[in-house]
Amino acid sequence: MAYSAMAGSGWGTTEGDDPLQRAVWRLRSRACWADAAELLQPVATAAAALQRAALLVERCLYTEQGWADAEDALRTAEAMAHSDDERGAAACERGHLAYAATLHGVRDRADEARSALGRAAALIVPGGRGRALLDFRRGLLAENLTRSPQAARAAYRRAHAGAAAHSDALLQSFTWRHLAGLALRDGETAEARHGFAESLRLNEELGYLVGTAPALASLAETEAEPEASRLREEAGRLFRLLGGVPTWLAHQLTPPDAATA
Repeated sequence: MAYSAMAGSGWGTTEGDDPLQRAVWRLRSRACWADAAELLQPVATAAAALQRAALLVERCLYTEQGWADAEDALRTAEAMAHSDDERGAAACERGHLAYAATLHGVRDRADEARSALGRAAALIVPGGRGRALLDFRRGLLAENLTRSPQAARAAYRRAHAGAAAHSDALLQSFTWRHLAGLALRDGETAEARHGFAESLRLNEELGYLVGTAPALASLAETEAEPEASRLREEAGRLFRLLGGVPTWLAHQLTPPDAATA
């Protein structure tokens, strides 16, 4: 499954000055989502509940495990949400979890994903930080479930502009990669290479290790040998370092001759 089908949550994209958030980010970036969520367990606020849910939804996307834990955390976040922003953020996570379940073939929840993201759109203020993440996730649905690359590109561009406006570097790394993936499908190799390179740069600057291996593998698709092999080898090293996460990257790192053997 190509990385263009994937993306993580928008929570915790910067460490800031909060020691708790710094610890959560370090764990999240190293694929330790359950440990990161556990740190937030004692914090009895709607924001903490939403962040816990987002972390556990991201774990599902990258590991194809932990679905029940994510559902439980999401129900808690939905129950604690009181403002429109909180309810909208919870609906956005609900849509993302349904999307992940559909994408991984756990269960077809495409209608639920569309409905939840539609609710989020009615609640999240246009121009807000959460709107950029919502636009991105609507792009994922358009690209990978509806199979509408034009609608996906428009949604990704809105998300890219919103991420830039709010200095959300992690979300920008996702939008760069997905726009580059669409460009590569259209045969625009130079444009794709630039987008993948920008995505890799942002992942490395943020220290988002779990996203760096897919970024390296994506960039390899636009390079000639021996650079392509070097990038894949580096991606494979990180992939193994993180215990085979993200699970769906394994096939991209398999040499073509081995894959057909």
